[in-house]
Amino acid sequence: MVVYWLYLLLGILFEVLGTVSMKLADGFTKLWPSVLVFVFYGASLVFLTLVFKKLEISVTYAIWAGVGTALTAAIGFIWFNEPVSIIKIASILFIIIGIIGLELF
Repeated sequence: MVVYWLYLLLGILFEVLGTVSMKLADGFTKLWPSVLVFVFYGASLVFLTLVFKKLEISVTYAIWAGVGTALTAAIGFIWFNEPVSIIKIASILFIIIGIIGLELF
C-alpha cells in the first residue's frame, strides 16, 4: 500500500514539473520546455493511473490536484516572483484543509 502513496507523490511532482515547464515553454515557443510539458504530464498521468488501482478516486484526485496546486503556487511565488497576499495564502490553506477533511471522513 505504501508504494501507491509513493506513486501519488511522484504523480504530483511530475504534474508540478509539467506545469512549470508549461510556463517556461512561453506558449510553446521554446522547444525543450515544450517537450518537457508532455513528458512530465504523461509521467504524472501514468502514476495517477497506477494509484487508482488501490486508492479511492475522490481522495486520490483531491490530493493530486490540491497538493499540486499548492506546490505550483509556492513555486510561482518563489521562482516567478508572483505577488503573495493573505487571501492567496488563506485560499491555499483552505484547499489543504479540504483535502484533510476528505481523507479523514
